[in-house]
Amino acid sequence: MRGRRQEREVLEGLVHAARAGRSAALVVHGEPGIGKSALLGVLADAPGCRVVRAAGVESQMELAFAGLHELCRPLLDGLDRLPEPQAHALGTAFGLRSGGPPDRFLIGLAALSLLADAAREQPLVCLVDDAQWLDQASVQALTFVARRLAAESVALVVAVRTGTAERPWAGLPRLAVRGLPDGEAGELLAFAVTGALDPRVRHRILAETHGNPLALLELPRLYSAAELAFGPQPGDVATLIGRMEEGFRRRLGLLPDPCRLLLAVAAAEPLGDVALLWRAAESLGVGPGAAGPAQEAGLMELRDTVRFRHPLVRSVAYRSATASARRAAHRALADATDPEQDPDRRAWHRAQAATGPDEAVAAELERCAGDALAHGGLAAAAAFLERAAVLTPDAAVRVRRELDAARALMNAGSFDAARDLLTVTAYEPPTALQRARLDVLRAQLEFASERGNEALPLLVAAARRLEPLDLELALDCHLDALTAALFAGRLAPGGGAAEVARAARRARMPARPRPGDLLLQAMAALYADGYVAAVPSLARAAAAFDDSDLSLEEGVRFLWLAAVVGNDLWDERAWDRMTDRHLRLVREAGALSALPLALNTRVFVDLFAGDLAAAAALVEEIGAVTEAVEAPLPPYGAVGLAAFRGREEEAAPLLAAALKESTARGAGIGVSLVHWAQAMLCNGLGRYREACQDGRLAAAHPEEMAVGTWGLAELIEAAVRAGERETAAAAVGQLTEMTRASGTDWALGVAARSEAQLLDGGAAEDRYREAIDRLGRTAVRTELARAQLLYGEWLRRAGRRLEARDQLRTAYDALTAMGVEAFAGRAHRELSATGETVRKRSDDTRHDLTAQELHIARLAAEGLTNPEIGAELFISPRTVEWHLRKVFAKLGISARRELRDVRGPTLSSPS
Repeated sequence: MRGRRQEREVLEGLVHAARAGRSAALVVHGEPGIGKSALLGVLADAPGCRVVRAAGVESQMELAFAGLHELCRPLLDGLDRLPEPQAHALGTAFGLRSGGPPDRFLIGLAALSLLADAAREQPLVCLVDDAQWLDQASVQALTFVARRLAAESVALVVAVRTGTAERPWAGLPRLAVRGLPDGEAGELLAFAVTGALDPRVRHRILAETHGNPLALLELPRLYSAAELAFGPQPGDVATLIGRMEEGFRRRLGLLPDPCRLLLAVAAAEPLGDVALLWRAAESLGVGPGAAGPAQEAGLMELRDTVRFRHPLVRSVAYRSATASARRAAHRALADATDPEQDPDRRAWHRAQAATGPDEAVAAELERCAGDALAHGGLAAAAAFLERAAVLTPDAAVRVRRELDAARALMNAGSFDAARDLLTVTAYEPPTALQRARLDVLRAQLEFASERGNEALPLLVAAARRLEPLDLELALDCHLDALTAALFAGRLAPGGGAAEVARAARRARMPARPRPGDLLLQAMAALYADGYVAAVPSLARAAAAFDDSDLSLEEGVRFLWLAAVVGNDLWDERAWDRMTDRHLRLVREAGALSALPLALNTRVFVDLFAGDLAAAAALVEEIGAVTEAVEAPLPPYGAVGLAAFRGREEEAAPLLAAALKESTARGAGIGVSLVHWAQAMLCNGLGRYREACQDGRLAAAHPEEMAVGTWGLAELIEAAVRAGERETAAAAVGQLTEMTRASGTDWALGVAARSEAQLLDGGAAEDRYREAIDRLGRTAVRTELARAQLLYGEWLRRAGRRLEARDQLRTAYDALTAMGVEAFAGRAHRELSATGETVRKRSDDTRHDLTAQELHIARLAAEGLTNPEIGAELFISPRTVEWHLRKVFAKLGISARRELRDVRGPTLSSPS
């Protein structure tokens, strides 16, 4: 701990905060040997705290939730105290319970709740070393926990090597561990060297080690007496880490053969299970005395667990063993592992022990892949399948497993790894169908990672190639192509959506179409024949997805698109149901690649319902999710939230960045969404000429669905106010043609509101009243409030001030309660113009509450308990309690029951 005073103060501050009831997470990063593990050791005996530990192991990175299980293992006696859904999810993830795939985020919440529960009795310190070698599922769960720690009396410290492994932990507080200062480095070197050291050689060692403590301790062991006196000989290992590894390799080489074999077994076994180690060693004929030389050399400790001096020792012990010794170690570990209690790890050891193709082992790995999927471990499933493919003797079966592994990687959001695997697979597909599947996966991977326009021609070509080989796969691929056309929109290459629709319509349909086949027919009709002609088939397709028992793959892959169809049909209740169902299915499957899309789609349901607090919570969640996915979507949900909120200073930079990103990706729908958002923002601010320009751009491409109709509504309002009545009339004609075909209250209400703006006298009033009546029957509360605002404005201009005040006050109160600030400001100005003195709600306590506090307060007012609120918002019950204390202070109340008595728009629900 020489020269580490500042680092120790930071770490000890975390423990002090945990004792005071404040949680924190810290990422300690630096190069190998720099002292990260030693610093974590400072907290291993934190006074007054309970300490739990875990460490990543390179050879076990593929086993889902292995790292999280190790950390939580000492706390599992509290599993039954968690809410049952959380207990079930965590138990299933750890293989303690049977069941379907758990929600990945529910697992994270369960882990957070488990830590919070343990910290109720005593502050909890969680130490995670070598996080660069944790399995992906554990990383995702722990980053979820780290970002939601608040008031649980938990300190989470994660040590990770500097480099690409740091990326999942981005945005968390960090502590960089650097080399020791020259003085302390010299002292440590003097401690390590027992004899005389030439000053020039000393200077060279200090310069080359850059203060790395492990290097300063180990390099003198590597050099001979002559080298210490005169300097290392030419041809030495070039890198510092290489030199340290070479030093450990030499020291291991001096140990007896039984000891080296025992070290190889220990290095291959990640749990540090001493009993398991000795069972495996016994089968190899290695007795208890074999550990002595390694312990005397300070390379390994055998206490309650097996511990190596440093991860480099573990790595060198494994890699320096002969291939036959490594296989023997894995074989012994497989034999010593209980096949009922830990089948995945047993299968993995068997695979590592295999000397060549072995279908029995490969089949066992494939079964483990299925179990991993059931536990939400897509990355683990991919690893099992990839290893199974290597051991598969039959070429066709091998390629099938490689393709399945690539799909699992893609769904897990590991796009680069999936690409690498497909590159290998491309050299050996033995059948036409598998070659076509390879092309499909490449195209889907391109689309999943970019959501732009480059995947579109690839998907069309792959679908055509599949048609004579596998009709169902071909139809699914055609639907993927239409989805890609929707995203590409105005930026689609070639003939765009119409060309894709023609190709899809040429495909043969099965006698008993699936929901996805109905959706394909409907989308093709929409793009080929237009909205009005397609409405009946769109309605059938939406109903099929809304009512049917879907397979997990159908739901994850296509349900969001059916939800978009529901929105395009102006059926807000089907839109609500299907977006909610899609989000739940995606979470259950742990399909991270689909989760950002599911969340972004759901945001707009909450926005149109006027629940901006819920939408803001989803946008916050999207930010956390996209950090775990290699290629996130443009910030569609955040763009929508900015449009509804109407805060120009916040919205302008976000919209500019989103427009730039969408254009670069070739995502035409993103371009249209930004223009719609800018039109809505400017309409709220009263800048109608700007709104007219953006509305025109948003509405110009109906193939982008939903957004185009939203754009028409904004264009009509802006054009009327800007004096461009011909533009408004043309837009009304387009809109009413669609809304009449739809026939829902939402559609007809918006049409009536739009038509009223071009009419005068009684005709205008009738249409405004119809709009308010129809929209009042719907769940789209923002549309209703805007209709009331427009009607109030019309009444004021007609000189009917008293009637105008009623409508404008109703609109103002609703828009303010929902947080639709720009339109609320417009309503305020109009009310003032009627002669009514209106106090702006800038002093309203609601604006003192954060989005999270407002959401929590509303849920508490509705009667939800702290655990129920925590489950909904993915935070711990203690954090809910902490937030409620702040809410009580801001609202000037002292009890939960008083939340129901808070007057005004502070906590009122838009529904």
